[in-house]
Amino acid sequence: MNQKGGVGKTTTTINLGHALVITGKKVTLLDMDPQGQIATGYGLENNVSGLDDVLLNDMALDDVKVQARDNLFVVPAGKQLGEFELVTSGGSARGHKLRQAIEASSLHDQDFILIDCPPSSGLLGVNAMFAAGEIVIPVSSDYLSLQGLSRMIPIVKRAESLSGHEIKLWLLSTRMDLRRRLAHEVRNKILNYFPGRVFKTMIRENVALAECPSFGKTIFEYKPTSAGAEDYFSLAHDLLERRMS
Repeated sequence: MNQKGGVGKTTTTINLGHALVITGKKVTLLDMDPQGQIATGYGLENNVSGLDDVLLNDMALDDVKVQARDNLFVVPAGKQLGEFELVTSGGSARGHKLRQAIEASSLHDQDFILIDCPPSSGLLGVNAMFAAGEIVIPVSSDYLSLQGLSRMIPIVKRAESLSGHEIKLWLLSTRMDLRRRLAHEVRNKILNYFPGRVFKTMIRENVALAECPSFGKTIFEYKPTSAGAEDYFSLAHDLLERRMS
């Protein structure tokens, strides 16, 4: 999650999900972004029922999940997911729809559920935060991304207060051009402000990461020897072993 667009939220969800599967884990990806790019990134039909029917029509998650790879399922966004932001009835219960859907599903047997969030903190984002035990905030190597991070912190704290449960916060350096001084300055700032909360792995800027969704492949299928594949496999181990800088 990050309110700023273009920081690598969807890229991370797609490729971290597959990386975790490669390590032997069972993973389900939930696409909470109305743009619906998770299904596209796996070469799946995007024009199908998904989280829109779960949140708007109380359909079961198990009825809309799609197997994307061995041990990996995707719940697409669905064409009408954006309409959920306009729901005004239901009071505070609106914020708990996703959490309740997960609790009523078979997703408990998964090792990881990854939620790709929209670049906003509206009702979709609230549902994701209320359902999540942990949030990863991708921070790209520019100062605008730092501003997005600064806006996220009070939103997460507010979500913790309203949901009544702690949300662990992790930061991920993305789109890192290691030749640029600015990239190192931004990373040093987040390391200073969030000690022990920044993943050791940095996701380097990599053309192949931008190309692979158009082929319906993850980076491990498109260019398994690329820097992007190396970085996301390393990130999976950071997550599993809690390796932080």
